[in-house]
Amino acid sequence: MIRLTAFMLSLFFIAPSVSYGQSPQESIKGTILSESTGEPIAGANIVVLNTNLGAAADVDGRFVITGVPVGTYQLRVSGVGSKPLVIADIVVAIRRPVDLVIRLEEAVLSIDGVEVQASYFRNTPDAPVSVQRLSYEEIRRSPGAFEDVVRAVAVLPGVAQAAPGRNDLVVRGGAPSENLFVIDNVEIPSINHFGTQGAGGGPLSFINLDFVRETAFSTGGFGVRYGDRMSSVLTLDMQDGRTDALGGKGTISASQFGLNLQGPVAADGSFIFSARRSYLDFIFKAAGFSFVPQYWDFLGRVSYSLDRNNSLTFLAVGAIDDVTFLNDDANARFDNSRILGTAQRQYVSGFTWQHLLGNGFSRVTLGRTYVSYNGIQRDSMLNPIFRNRSTEGETSLRADVVLKPSRISELSFGSQVKYIRFASDLALPGYRTTFGDSLDINVRNFLSTGYKGSAYAQFSHRFLRDFNVTVGGRIDYFSLINTKTYLSPRASLAYDFSPVTTITASAGTYRQNPSYVWLVANEKNRLLRAARADQYIFSIDHLLDADLRVRLEGFYKDYHNYPASVNRPYLVLANTGGGFGGSDENFASFGFDELVSAGNGQSRGVELLIQKKLSDTPLYGLFSATLMRTAFTALDGVERPGAFDQEFIMNLSGGYKFDDQWEASLKFRFATGQPYTPFNLNGAQDVSAFNTLRVNSAHSLDLRIDRRWNFSVWNLIIYLDVQNVYNNKFISGVRWNAREQRAEANESAIGILPSIGVSAEF
Repeated sequence: MIRLTAFMLSLFFIAPSVSYGQSPQESIKGTILSESTGEPIAGANIVVLNTNLGAAADVDGRFVITGVPVGTYQLRVSGVGSKPLVIADIVVAIRRPVDLVIRLEEAVLSIDGVEVQASYFRNTPDAPVSVQRLSYEEIRRSPGAFEDVVRAVAVLPGVAQAAPGRNDLVVRGGAPSENLFVIDNVEIPSINHFGTQGAGGGPLSFINLDFVRETAFSTGGFGVRYGDRMSSVLTLDMQDGRTDALGGKGTISASQFGLNLQGPVAADGSFIFSARRSYLDFIFKAAGFSFVPQYWDFLGRVSYSLDRNNSLTFLAVGAIDDVTFLNDDANARFDNSRILGTAQRQYVSGFTWQHLLGNGFSRVTLGRTYVSYNGIQRDSMLNPIFRNRSTEGETSLRADVVLKPSRISELSFGSQVKYIRFASDLALPGYRTTFGDSLDINVRNFLSTGYKGSAYAQFSHRFLRDFNVTVGGRIDYFSLINTKTYLSPRASLAYDFSPVTTITASAGTYRQNPSYVWLVANEKNRLLRAARADQYIFSIDHLLDADLRVRLEGFYKDYHNYPASVNRPYLVLANTGGGFGGSDENFASFGFDELVSAGNGQSRGVELLIQKKLSDTPLYGLFSATLMRTAFTALDGVERPGAFDQEFIMNLSGGYKFDDQWEASLKFRFATGQPYTPFNLNGAQDVSAFNTLRVNSAHSLDLRIDRRWNFSVWNLIIYLDVQNVYNNKFISGVRWNAREQRAEANESAIGILPSIGVSAEF
């Protein structure tokens, strides 16, 4: 391993740069579409900045720019009646023609003789506040993110980190279970390997970033199109495969190796495929760990254009997660007794038909998600403490329609129905929590089926030239709880104070049904209501320059009807889900207690975002700062800080592109400590001290260097990523060491963690 690392490091400095008699060239092609209607924008003008290259889109919105030298570019795209847009981070490489889908917003008003400045930032029409878009390149080069989309968005305002090394998103004080993930119009419960049941987090995403075109992350105030979640929506738009020839990529990264393939299908289609395997099992065994994880993931997608107005896509994603416990000696058995290890099998599939309507589009998706959990935790004598064999499956049919009745109005509506089937076999006999509560669970061969349904409508209209109002509502239905139907109204008002400044206010109700596992252990939990969060957001967004924006937002979330424990009257389930869910968390996230919808809470704060896009100035970056407070009240009536309450969070992530071969970047993160409950000398915890203390503030620095080579028929990319450069340990909480009879810090960082990634594109 050391020799391999040294060899790859040497490539940074001694591998020759390839020279040619003439600069190698490739092409940039793509399609220009309307953001609102999906219709092609004929005649759109595309210019490669700082060159004399460009093209015009044909009647189908398609364009091709040939003879583009290898390098990184920005495109300026403009069309009649549309806001001009600059697309950054266009990487042109040998045998890798660029194929883009570019969406332009409609310019409702125009001023004769005044040229509108092109911006590097694209808005989201149905979510005017709290949305951030990240491109593939911005995610790929993010230091410390391991090319993982979930880790990349963790630097955005309002996002707290439950523990390093995990993808538990804590958005504006909400629990990890409050986040929605959408891939190619299919809603999925989690996108992570070794996910926590009912919570959505996990150590690493199973979505291959190489095939993600763009992400949009909404930390609040999202439109009525999405529901059954109260905090955030992360949407991933997948890209189509190559249509010119078969191509691929081989990768060895920090934790896995894999192979990608893509190419044409018939005359008007394309495919993508990837398979990846972790080598954590080799590393963990070599390092002497007794807990050895291993995973595979697979992704396949086929897209086909039937004609100018109709297209079909099929997506399939699968993940296989396994855990091996090496209980060779007493130390290994003790270490493993503190771990809930869960083997999992999960897949996502979706078949989507999109049809253009002239003044809008319709989209119909048939989706399927499935996950099975096979988890067990044993004590140091290898006696079972907890067993979990569960499956959760959803089959969904979704239809969405977007129409433009006029240039100043937009109407969207849709509906979805889900068939649900979940089964459980659970055992937690005679367990006593650290607070002295007793849990005794024995559920055999539990099986339940039911339905979820939803319908929504939203209308946007511009009036008095500078104001845009959006109003809408959605209805959600869940057949397996007593109160089955809920209405959630939402509205926003945006004011264009100037061509570069927008002021927005948003208010709405967001609801979330109970997790399936919460309905298993106790029949009374069917009486739970959908939890509710009323959100109020005020935002000021200002462009300092075309590539530089600043945004200031204030938010207030008022929680009602949150599931709270009758057995543990200090516990609200909003304070759970930030780990693997075992004995260290007293199995709280599984909802084994008798639960009632009586928990309340508030989260409020102010966020600052400053973002610089890569442009003529080869410096890019993002600075975010969040000041917030979160508190919840359980059945005992005592208001306590939320388990994920971090009062101040600051992130600085950015880099410098020296040339087309070298790039360097860094990420610095600081966050005040999370609350925890201290232990008494006998290993017990007092309810009176629940979340009264805080761990130390956390901070770390990650550095990354990227090096690119372009050879005659293939490309090579190598990166060196060093996490936690100055070796600061992150303490996520305090736990009891039964062997030494003392409390100890739960350090979630391994110290300085260097990693190298190698990608060969062909």
